[in-house]
Amino acid sequence: MVRTSHQRCAREPTGRHLDDAAAVFHLLSAPIRLRLPWWLLHHPERDVTALAAAVGAKVPAVSQHLAKLRLAGLVSARTQGAQHIYTVDDPHVAVLIEQVLDHITDSDARPRPVGPQSGPTS
Repeated sequence: MVRTSHQRCAREPTGRHLDDAAAVFHLLSAPIRLRLPWWLLHHPERDVTALAAAVGAKVPAVSQHLAKLRLAGLVSARTQGAQHIYTVDDPHVAVLIEQVLDHITDSDARPRPVGPQSGPTS
């Protein structure tokens, strides 16, 4: 069993916990929906226009992605005048995103995961 500094003794997850976790990973499987919370972790409290410019996408598309992330509890928003200001304030979300990206970028020797965009490796 691999131990990490964040590991704690926890009971076995229920089927519902695993379904919910899979839903979070599915939601984050769209690169833009992974990029938005990552960007917010490094540049907190931005509105949709600033986020759209940062990730190179159109405001309506970013707004829809943020709505999905917000419903899932991965980002939060507060109203400031007519704007919604987005942030990531759950430390679990921060750890999840940082850990998965560290896992991918940690070693150039690690094989690239096979997925819909990468295709099979041979």
